[in-house]
Amino acid sequence: MSRTRHDADDAAGTHTDVRTDCRGETDSAAIPRTAADIAVTVDVVALTVRSQRLQVLLVERMLDPFRGCWALPGGFVLAGESLEDAARRELEEETGVQPSALIVQTPTSDAPTGQHASAHLSGHASGHASGHLEQLRTYGPLHRDPRGPVLSVAYLALAPAFDVPSAGGDAAEVAWHDVADVLGDDGAQLAFDHARILADGVERARAKIEYSPLATAFCPPEFTIAELREVYEAVWGASIDARNFHRKAVGTPGFLEATGSSRAQAVGRPAALYRLAPGTDVTDGVLNPPLMRSH
Repeated sequence: MSRTRHDADDAAGTHTDVRTDCRGETDSAAIPRTAADIAVTVDVVALTVRSQRLQVLLVERMLDPFRGCWALPGGFVLAGESLEDAARRELEEETGVQPSALIVQTPTSDAPTGQHASAHLSGHASGHASGHLEQLRTYGPLHRDPRGPVLSVAYLALAPAFDVPSAGGDAAEVAWHDVADVLGDDGAQLAFDHARILADGVERARAKIEYSPLATAFCPPEFTIAELREVYEAVWGASIDARNFHRKAVGTPGFLEATGSSRAQAVGRPAALYRLAPGTDVTDGVLNPPLMRSH
Protein backbone atom coordinates (compact mmCIF):
# COMPACT_ATOMS: atom_id res chain seq x y z
CA MET A 1 0.00 0.00 0.00
CA SER A 2 1.38 3.41 -0.91
CA ARG A 3 2.05 5.86 1.85
CA THR A 4 -0.36 8.77 2.28
CA ARG A 5 0.67 12.37 2.79
CA HIS A 6 -0.09 12.00 6.48
CA ASP A 7 2.18 8.94 6.63
CA ALA A 8 4.95 10.99 5.10
CA ASP A 9 4.32 13.82 7.53
CA ASP A 10 4.46 11.40 10.46
CA ALA A 11 7.74 9.97 9.22
CA ALA A 12 9.17 13.46 8.95
CA GLY A 13 7.92 14.34 12.39
CA THR A 14 5.84 17.26 11.12
CA HIS A 15 2.30 15.93 11.46
CA THR A 16 0.21 16.44 14.59
CA ASP A 17 -2.28 13.66 15.16
CA VAL A 18 -5.66 15.27 15.79
CA ARG A 19 -8.62 12.92 16.08
CA THR A 20 -12.01 14.53 15.57
CA ASP A 21 -15.34 12.85 16.22
CA CYS A 22 -18.60 13.65 14.42
CA ARG A 23 -19.44 16.38 16.94
CA GLY A 24 -16.26 18.29 16.11
CA GLU A 25 -14.59 17.48 19.42
CA THR A 26 -10.85 16.82 19.41
CA ASP A 27 -8.44 15.08 21.73
CA SER A 28 -5.54 17.34 20.76
CA ALA A 29 -5.05 21.06 20.20
CA ALA A 30 -5.72 21.79 16.52
CA ILE A 31 -4.70 25.47 16.51
CA PRO A 32 -1.11 26.09 15.43
CA ARG A 33 1.07 27.58 18.10
CA THR A 34 1.76 30.66 15.94
CA ALA A 35 -1.95 31.57 15.80
CA ALA A 36 -1.81 32.69 19.43
CA ASP A 37 0.56 35.47 18.35
CA ILE A 38 -2.04 37.12 16.07
CA ALA A 39 -4.34 39.66 17.74
CA VAL A 40 -7.87 40.38 16.49
CA THR A 41 -9.54 43.79 16.52
CA VAL A 42 -12.86 45.21 15.35
CA ASP A 43 -13.21 48.61 13.66
CA VAL A 44 -16.55 50.26 12.95
CA VAL A 45 -17.36 52.54 10.01
CA ALA A 46 -20.35 54.43 11.47
CA LEU A 47 -22.05 56.54 8.79
CA THR A 48 -24.99 58.91 8.90
CA VAL A 49 -26.38 61.77 6.80
CA ARG A 50 -26.30 65.12 8.61
CA SER A 51 -27.06 68.46 6.96
CA GLN A 52 -27.36 66.57 3.64
CA ARG A 53 -23.75 65.35 3.88
CA LEU A 54 -22.43 61.84 4.46
CA GLN A 55 -20.50 61.82 7.73
CA VAL A 56 -18.40 59.30 9.63
CA LEU A 57 -17.86 59.00 13.38
CA LEU A 58 -14.16 59.23 14.31
CA VAL A 59 -12.27 59.14 17.59
CA GLU A 60 -8.99 60.83 18.46
CA ARG A 61 -6.54 58.26 19.81
CA MET A 62 -5.24 58.91 23.31
CA LEU A 63 -2.57 56.19 23.28
CA ASP A 64 0.31 55.10 21.07
CA PRO A 65 0.56 54.10 18.33
CA PHE A 66 -0.87 57.02 16.36
CA ARG A 67 -1.56 59.06 19.49
CA GLY A 68 -3.40 62.25 18.55
CA CYS A 69 -4.56 60.86 15.19
CA TRP A 70 -8.17 60.33 14.18
CA ALA A 71 -9.31 56.73 13.80
CA LEU A 72 -12.39 54.57 13.44
CA PRO A 73 -13.94 53.42 16.73
CA GLY A 74 -12.65 49.97 17.61
CA GLY A 75 -10.27 47.88 19.63
CA PHE A 76 -9.12 44.40 20.55
CA VAL A 77 -11.55 41.50 20.82
CA LEU A 78 -11.46 40.12 24.35
CA ALA A 79 -11.16 36.44 25.23
CA GLY A 80 -14.56 34.74 25.02
CA GLU A 81 -16.12 37.72 23.23
CA SER A 82 -17.87 37.50 19.87
CA LEU A 83 -17.01 39.92 17.09
CA GLU A 84 -20.47 41.55 17.26
CA ASP A 85 -20.19 41.97 21.03
CA ALA A 86 -16.75 43.52 20.63
CA ALA A 87 -18.08 46.01 18.06
CA ARG A 88 -20.93 47.02 20.38
CA ARG A 89 -18.61 47.32 23.38
CA GLU A 90 -16.06 49.47 21.55
CA LEU A 91 -18.78 51.77 20.20
CA GLU A 92 -20.14 52.28 23.70
CA GLU A 93 -16.75 52.75 25.36
CA GLU A 94 -15.29 55.15 22.81
CA THR A 95 -18.32 57.02 21.44
CA GLY A 96 -21.20 56.58 23.89
CA VAL A 97 -23.40 54.58 21.49
CA GLN A 98 -25.33 52.15 23.67
CA PRO A 99 -24.84 48.44 22.88
CA SER A 100 -28.53 47.75 23.53
CA ALA A 101 -29.22 49.58 20.25
CA LEU A 102 -27.36 46.89 18.30
CA ILE A 103 -29.50 43.77 17.89
CA VAL A 104 -27.84 40.95 15.97
CA GLN A 105 -29.89 39.48 13.13
CA THR A 106 -28.87 36.35 11.22
CA PRO A 107 -29.02 36.85 7.42
CA THR A 108 -31.02 34.52 5.22
CA SER A 109 -29.22 31.99 3.07
CA ASP A 110 -30.48 33.60 -0.15
CA ALA A 111 -29.18 37.09 0.66
CA PRO A 112 -27.52 38.94 -2.23
CA THR A 113 -23.84 38.40 -2.92
CA GLY A 114 -21.73 40.39 -0.50
CA GLN A 115 -24.30 40.20 2.30
CA HIS A 116 -22.85 39.44 5.70
CA ALA A 117 -24.01 38.98 9.28
CA SER A 118 -26.22 41.96 10.03
CA ALA A 119 -28.13 43.74 12.77
CA HIS A 120 -30.56 46.60 13.30
CA LEU A 121 -29.93 49.73 15.35
CA SER A 122 -32.88 50.39 17.68
CA GLY A 123 -35.40 48.86 15.28
CA HIS A 124 -39.04 49.87 15.10
CA ALA A 125 -41.85 47.69 13.79
CA SER A 126 -40.88 44.70 11.70
CA GLY A 127 -39.30 45.85 8.46
CA HIS A 128 -39.05 49.47 9.67
CA ALA A 129 -35.54 49.50 11.10
CA SER A 130 -33.92 52.75 12.16
CA GLY A 131 -30.41 51.54 11.43
CA HIS A 132 -28.22 48.77 10.11
CA LEU A 133 -25.01 46.96 11.02
CA GLU A 134 -23.15 44.46 8.87
CA GLN A 135 -19.72 42.92 8.71
CA LEU A 136 -17.70 44.70 6.04
CA ARG A 137 -14.55 42.64 5.49
CA THR A 138 -11.34 41.45 7.15
CA TYR A 139 -8.01 43.27 6.91
CA GLY A 140 -4.74 41.49 7.53
CA PRO A 141 -1.71 43.15 5.89
CA LEU A 142 1.38 42.03 7.79
CA HIS A 143 2.52 45.50 8.82
CA ARG A 144 -0.83 47.28 9.26
CA ASP A 145 -0.12 47.70 13.00
CA PRO A 146 3.37 48.61 14.31
CA ARG A 147 2.73 46.58 17.47
CA GLY A 148 2.73 43.29 15.58
CA PRO A 149 0.42 41.01 13.56
CA VAL A 150 -3.14 42.28 14.02
CA LEU A 151 -6.21 41.08 12.10
CA SER A 152 -9.05 43.60 11.89
CA VAL A 153 -12.68 42.65 11.25
CA ALA A 154 -14.45 45.80 10.08
CA TYR A 155 -18.16 46.57 10.46
CA LEU A 156 -20.39 49.05 8.65
CA ALA A 157 -23.04 50.83 10.74
CA LEU A 158 -25.70 53.10 9.21
CA ALA A 159 -28.37 55.11 11.04
CA PRO A 160 -30.47 58.27 10.66
CA ALA A 161 -29.16 59.49 14.01
CA PHE A 162 -26.75 58.02 16.52
CA ASP A 163 -26.57 58.94 20.20
CA VAL A 164 -24.80 62.24 20.87
CA PRO A 165 -21.16 61.10 20.85
CA SER A 166 -19.26 61.18 24.13
CA ALA A 167 -15.58 60.22 24.22
CA GLY A 168 -14.52 57.45 26.57
CA GLY A 169 -12.11 54.56 26.95
CA ASP A 170 -8.86 55.35 25.15
CA ALA A 171 -10.51 58.02 22.96
CA ALA A 172 -9.53 61.61 23.74
CA GLU A 173 -12.26 63.07 21.54
CA VAL A 174 -15.08 61.89 19.29
CA ALA A 175 -16.69 63.85 16.47
CA TRP A 176 -18.56 63.59 13.19
CA HIS A 177 -16.52 64.35 10.06
CA ASP A 178 -17.59 64.83 6.45
CA VAL A 179 -16.51 61.73 4.52
CA ALA A 180 -15.55 63.86 1.52
CA ASP A 181 -13.15 65.86 3.68
CA VAL A 182 -11.61 62.83 5.39
CA LEU A 183 -11.00 60.96 2.14
CA GLY A 184 -9.98 64.08 0.21
CA ASP A 185 -6.40 64.96 -0.68
CA ASP A 186 -6.23 67.51 2.15
CA GLY A 187 -8.00 65.33 4.70
CA ALA A 188 -6.52 64.45 8.08
CA GLN A 189 -4.44 61.28 8.02
CA LEU A 190 -6.23 58.41 9.74
CA ALA A 191 -4.47 55.90 11.97
CA PHE A 192 -3.44 52.46 10.74
CA ASP A 193 -5.17 51.54 7.44
CA HIS A 194 -8.44 53.15 8.51
CA ALA A 195 -8.59 55.36 5.40
CA ARG A 196 -8.80 52.21 3.28
CA ILE A 197 -11.40 50.67 5.61
CA LEU A 198 -13.48 53.86 5.47
CA ALA A 199 -13.24 53.99 1.67
CA ASP A 200 -14.37 50.36 1.46
CA GLY A 201 -17.27 51.03 3.82
CA VAL A 202 -18.44 54.04 1.82
CA GLU A 203 -18.26 52.09 -1.44
CA ARG A 204 -20.22 49.21 0.16
CA ALA A 205 -22.96 51.66 1.17
CA ARG A 206 -22.96 53.30 -2.28
CA ALA A 207 -23.28 49.97 -4.04
CA LYS A 208 -25.89 48.41 -1.74
CA ILE A 209 -28.38 51.28 -1.90
CA GLU A 210 -28.59 50.59 -5.64
CA TYR A 211 -30.10 47.12 -5.25
CA SER A 212 -31.42 47.03 -1.67
CA PRO A 213 -33.63 49.22 0.57
CA LEU A 214 -30.55 50.07 2.66
CA ALA A 215 -30.95 53.82 2.03
CA THR A 216 -33.96 53.76 4.36
CA ALA A 217 -31.56 52.90 7.20
CA PHE A 218 -30.50 56.56 7.04
CA CYS A 219 -34.14 57.71 7.38
CA PRO A 220 -36.58 57.90 10.28
CA PRO A 221 -39.46 55.37 10.21
CA GLU A 222 -41.55 57.79 8.10
CA PHE A 223 -39.95 60.08 5.55
CA THR A 224 -40.64 62.11 2.43
CA ILE A 225 -39.35 61.19 -1.01
CA ALA A 226 -37.24 64.35 -0.92
CA GLU A 227 -35.57 63.16 2.30
CA LEU A 228 -34.88 59.76 0.76
CA ARG A 229 -33.44 61.44 -2.33
CA GLU A 230 -31.14 63.52 -0.14
CA VAL A 231 -29.79 60.28 1.32
CA TYR A 232 -28.96 58.94 -2.13
CA GLU A 233 -27.36 62.25 -3.09
CA ALA A 234 -25.27 62.37 0.08
CA VAL A 235 -24.09 58.76 -0.16
CA TRP A 236 -23.43 58.85 -3.90
CA GLY A 237 -22.01 62.38 -3.80
CA ALA A 238 -24.05 63.42 -6.84
CA SER A 239 -27.19 65.39 -7.66
CA ILE A 240 -30.29 63.44 -8.72
CA ASP A 241 -33.21 64.66 -10.81
CA ALA A 242 -36.09 64.97 -8.34
CA ARG A 243 -38.87 64.03 -10.77
CA ASN A 244 -37.13 60.91 -12.09
CA PHE A 245 -36.16 59.77 -8.60
CA HIS A 246 -39.72 60.14 -7.32
CA ARG A 247 -41.04 58.08 -10.23
CA LYS A 248 -38.47 55.30 -9.76
CA ALA A 249 -38.67 55.13 -5.96
CA VAL A 250 -42.48 55.04 -5.80
CA GLY A 251 -42.71 52.71 -8.80
CA THR A 252 -40.22 50.09 -7.58
CA PRO A 253 -42.24 47.06 -6.38
CA GLY A 254 -41.87 46.22 -2.68
CA PHE A 255 -39.79 49.29 -1.85
CA LEU A 256 -42.00 51.98 -0.32
CA GLU A 257 -45.51 52.31 1.09
CA ALA A 258 -47.45 55.56 1.41
CA THR A 259 -48.54 56.13 5.01
CA GLY A 260 -51.54 58.26 4.07
CA SER A 261 -50.12 61.13 6.11
CA SER A 262 -48.24 64.22 5.02
CA ARG A 263 -45.87 66.80 6.47
CA ALA A 264 -46.21 70.55 6.08
CA GLN A 265 -43.43 72.20 4.09
CA ALA A 266 -42.04 75.71 4.36
CA VAL A 267 -43.00 76.28 0.73
CA GLY A 268 -45.61 74.51 -1.37
CA ARG A 269 -48.03 71.71 -0.61
CA PRO A 270 -47.56 69.23 2.26
CA ALA A 271 -45.26 66.35 1.31
CA ALA A 272 -46.57 62.79 1.44
CA LEU A 273 -44.90 60.48 3.95
CA TYR A 274 -43.62 57.01 3.09
CA ARG A 275 -42.13 54.06 4.91
CA LEU A 276 -40.43 50.82 3.96
CA ALA A 277 -43.03 48.49 2.44
CA PRO A 278 -44.44 45.78 4.76
CA GLY A 279 -42.62 42.49 4.42
CA THR A 280 -39.50 44.16 3.01
CA ASP A 281 -36.42 43.94 5.19
CA VAL A 282 -33.79 46.65 5.02
CA THR A 283 -31.16 43.90 5.17
CA ASP A 284 -32.47 41.19 2.84
CA GLY A 285 -34.76 43.11 0.49
CA VAL A 286 -33.82 43.43 -3.18
CA LEU A 287 -34.89 46.33 -5.43
CA ASN A 288 -35.97 45.19 -8.89
CA PRO A 289 -35.29 47.18 -10.95
CA PRO A 290 -32.38 48.68 -8.99
CA LEU A 291 -31.84 52.42 -8.56
CA MET A 292 -28.59 52.84 -10.46
CA ARG A 293 -26.14 55.69 -9.83
CA SER A 294 -24.49 57.54 -12.67
CA HIS A 295 -20.83 56.66 -13.21
